[in-house]
Amino acid sequence: MASPTVNVVRYTALFAGVIYGFYHRRTLQAKHDQEKVQHAVHERQRLIDQAKEAWRKQKEPKESKDVVTDPDDPRFDLEKLLLTFDTAVSS
Repeated sequence: MASPTVNVVRYTALFAGVIYGFYHRRTLQAKHDQEKVQHAVHERQRLIDQAKEAWRKQKEPKESKDVVTDPDDPRFDLEKLLLTFDTAVSS
């Protein structure tokens, strides 16, 4: 049988270990939660940037080399020409 002093030291070490484990777990969890929030913010920003890029590509006017402005050219299309003027005026 162990002496009372040894038992006090054992239980004190056990109690100190439990307290340290609880504290350490809380700090790790807080760090993990903060990283999770940061990841969500970055992911949301990435999605916003992708949406902005897609919207910009959708709204950018057609290249001017596709539109033939010479009425004598067989590739001349009045509708395309008017649409380019319409998008230039509405911008």
